[in-house]
Amino acid sequence: MPRGSAELTNARREEIISACEKLYQTMSFKEITLKDIAGATSFTRTSIYNYFHTKEEIFLALMQKEYERWVEELTAMADDYTTMSAESFSSMLAHSLEKRSMLLKLLSMNHFDMEDNSRPECLVDFKRAYGASIEAVRRCLVKFFPEMNAKAQQDFLYAFLPFLYGIYPYTTVSAKQRQAMAEAGLNFVYMSVYDIAYNCIRTLLGAAI
Repeated sequence: MPRGSAELTNARREEIISACEKLYQTMSFKEITLKDIAGATSFTRTSIYNYFHTKEEIFLALMQKEYERWVEELTAMADDYTTMSAESFSSMLAHSLEKRSMLLKLLSMNHFDMEDNSRPECLVDFKRAYGASIEAVRRCLVKFFPEMNAKAQQDFLYAFLPFLYGIYPYTTVSAKQRQAMAEAGLNFVYMSVYDIAYNCIRTLLGAAI
């Protein structure tokens, strides 16, 4: 592969993003450093700066990749089905989120820092992927619920999209948090990603159709 080629650039970017993703499964955002990420790749820390300027840019690229994976699934949903009931759509959309635990975690943890400490061109690339996810959900609404007008679609999106930021903290609770809630006398009901997403989506659809 020629040095400096687009193929090499893409391959090394993917290796850096994959290394970050792997580390994030066992370490926190604050714990992970560029040195850690470089140590999980086949090249040096200095080389990383040829592709990303900050740790936040790498995490933002990881979140962009997660959005792109989600868009692929939503697009397939819209392409593969002619009709769908509110219950079926709620279930399929909830299952698509159930597979995106990394996206849900990234959304709820240090999202502002990722965007604030990334170059404008990195942020634009990310926003394109985010925008594509909005349009993919909207496309499903248009196809499967033609009775929803433009305002109803917009109302659904503006309730559903902010809701995504809160799924991870509600469905992933540490032992320390469980103990604190028990001592505080909180009768907290633990739900899966699927359950909490399905209930939200079905409720929003029920109000719109």
